[in-house]
Amino acid sequence: MSTAQSTKPWNIDLAHSGVHFSVRHMVISKVRGRFAKFSGSLLLDPQDLTRSSVDIRIDAASLDTGVADRDAHLRSADFLDVEKFPELAYKSQRVEKSGEDRYRVVGELTIHGVTREVPLEVEAGGVGKDPWGNERAGFAAHAHVDRKDFGLKWNQALETGGVLVGERVDIEIELEAVNAAAERAA
Repeated sequence: MSTAQSTKPWNIDLAHSGVHFSVRHMVISKVRGRFAKFSGSLLLDPQDLTRSSVDIRIDAASLDTGVADRDAHLRSADFLDVEKFPELAYKSQRVEKSGEDRYRVVGELTIHGVTREVPLEVEAGGVGKDPWGNERAGFAAHAHVDRKDFGLKWNQALETGGVLVGERVDIEIELEAVNAAAERAA
């Protein structure tokens, strides 16, 4: 991905950003969760977002579905195996414009030690100044992956048919970033 001179570093505002996921449970409902700890770097060109890039690191152990026993199972060797694979990562390879304020970010997602190309469908929320003069940009992204593609194969067959845990994992990301140069100057 090009990092032209007009591309500058932006800091992720963790207080206004989130990485969430959902997966089917028993075929009939969805379980939702989030990763509470993540970090990363953004290089943005607000005038031409196709010249931008993102590199995100997620603390696998920060997984939170609101149920301690389920979280412990998801952190175990049956799923994420956080002792062996403490981090999930996403690194963009290219950004393509797909419509008005819409982009397709194609990058490599690493989960459980397996790396696969995963496109993120992104909506750019715009750029604006906060009350303290900091320039901010907002983005909403979504994707879905098949967890088996990343070696997450544990499951339990149900008597009524189907399986306990769905294979498709839906990913939703809300990201707010602050222009690093403007933030330092403020």
